[in-house]
Amino acid sequence: MSHIAFLGLGAMGSRMAANLLKADQAVTVWNRSREPAARLGELGASLAATPRAAAAGARIVISMVTDDAASRDVWLHADTGAAASLEPGTIAIEASTVTPVWIGELAQAVHAKGAAFLDAPVAGSRPQAEAGQLIFLVGGEAAVFDRIKPLLEIMGGAVHHVGRLGQGAVFKLAVNALFGIQVAALGELLGFLGRAGLDRARAVGILSSLPITSPAAAGTAELMMAGNFAPMFPIDLVEKDFGYALESAQAVGASLPTTDAVRRIYAEARLKGHGGDNIAGVVQLFT
Repeated sequence: MSHIAFLGLGAMGSRMAANLLKADQAVTVWNRSREPAARLGELGASLAATPRAAAAGARIVISMVTDDAASRDVWLHADTGAAASLEPGTIAIEASTVTPVWIGELAQAVHAKGAAFLDAPVAGSRPQAEAGQLIFLVGGEAAVFDRIKPLLEIMGGAVHHVGRLGQGAVFKLAVNALFGIQVAALGELLGFLGRAGLDRARAVGILSSLPITSPAAAGTAELMMAGNFAPMFPIDLVEKDFGYALESAQAVGASLPTTDAVRRIYAEARLKGHGGDNIAGVVQLFT
């Protein structure tokens, strides 16, 4: 059992921390709003008033927040940032979907404290987080990865070491772009099929049976047909991640014209008031 600090208890983080507690890990939690932390306190978590307080004495510190800005605040805030509490031998893990540029900056701050660092974003949504079946995409030193892998396996059904620091972030952005492109294509094609007079529900059943349709896309198509846009991966975050992918591609001289085009679709969905909807809600632009 390790003393773990878990920072950020949103839809994903709260479920990840709960699985650590269910595995009898000693977990101290912090969140901006108190209610999610209080619920985990009922499961046995210790509560901290700040990220810095949560990380004090922890051997592993995990952050799961929304973006670069939130991550910077959690780790490096002058008064409350967790990095100030890191000690030699501690392992810091950024599990959020952030940019590789920020990962590089954060790594410098962590290493300056003598601590180890991994970027370990996850593929999956709330159901996978609940079931401990997330897929971790980890960047960093192999030796540090080997030490932390058993702990990540408590929260994940698969844990992949994808490369050096920052490459976990790059891989995650590519995964989200691929998924988002498929979903936007499905949305516009279902709109086309419906306007052409086809039964869209029957079309979804046929498409889902074909090898060209991924299981994730098929599941999202079912949500589209049901009109179930309850947020699991909100369009606000989808569009943010597409922006991060484009920024990161530009930094290495890569071209992502398809990603750029699809980002504009999600940006349009946000402008039309669908930003809080699940990614499946993009279909509303076409039907």
